[in-house]
Amino acid sequence: MKKIPKAGFIFGGLSVLTPILSYILFLKTRGPNADIYFMITVFGILSVVGILLAVLSYGLSKRLVLPIIGLLGNGVVLVFTYFLLLAMGISEP
Repeated sequence: MKKIPKAGFIFGGLSVLTPILSYILFLKTRGPNADIYFMITVFGILSVVGILLAVLSYGLSKRLVLPIIGLLGNGVVLVFTYFLLLAMGISEP
C-alpha cells in the first residue's frame, strides 16, 4: 500500500475527533428525558468508525501518535457504551 502522509494525518485527526463528538453529544442529550437507546447506537457507531479511522491512519502514514490517541479515546467510548447497554439490560424486566 502506498504511503500517503497527508491522508493519514487527516484520518488520524478524524479518529481523535469522534470521541470528542461523543462527549459533546453526551453533554447535549443527558437528562431525565434522554433517549438512551439512541445514545447507545450513536456512541457505538462513532466509536467503531473512529477505531477504523485510527487503523486506516496508521496504515497510510505509519505515525503512531494520532492513531494511539484515537484508539484509546474510541476504546473508552466503546467501553462506556457497553456498560450503558449492560445497565439498560439489567434495569428492564
